[in-house]
Amino acid sequence: MNNSLVAAMWPQSRSLMVQALLVVAGSLVLAASAKVQVPFWPVPMTMQTFVVLMLGATLGARLAGATVLAYLIEGAAGLPFFSSGGGLAHLAGPTGGYLVGFLLAAVLVGWLADRGYGRSIITTLFAFLVGEVAIFALGVGWLSTFTGAGKAVALGVTPFLLAEALKVALACALLPFAWKQAAK
Repeated sequence: MNNSLVAAMWPQSRSLMVQALLVVAGSLVLAASAKVQVPFWPVPMTMQTFVVLMLGATLGARLAGATVLAYLIEGAAGLPFFSSGGGLAHLAGPTGGYLVGFLLAAVLVGWLADRGYGRSIITTLFAFLVGEVAIFALGVGWLSTFTGAGKAVALGVTPFLLAEALKVALACALLPFAWKQAAK
């Protein structure tokens, strides 16, 4: 976490207690983002992808991974943290691949952030595209076991392209600005 935005803006974030609080707070923000949604079937459009990628970009690989893992455990344990509730069945259902993809994306984007990505528009764009590919590859791969590959792309990618582009554009505006503020 040495190179994360959170560490740059808040040096106290290196303490174990603060990191634990960041994990809990991040998992709660991720749970709230699941409830900001446009209902689609079988995969709802939520703000989760944006939050997952921002967690990676701001916390770094280790802390972002811990945060998303905590979210998945909380949801699997039955807390209503997923877009349509909680419980293990959600991890095995049509959206399970996306949920697992969140963990991979947070770690990948965090790994890139730990190496300085996210400080410019171009590196933010690259990091977020890597994260988006991870989410959608696992999500569509798992969804295809329910619907077939062609239908999985039609239901699990195509309707989301514009929204994801807007989320990535927002990140490309926010992250470099936040890094400039951290440098002051």
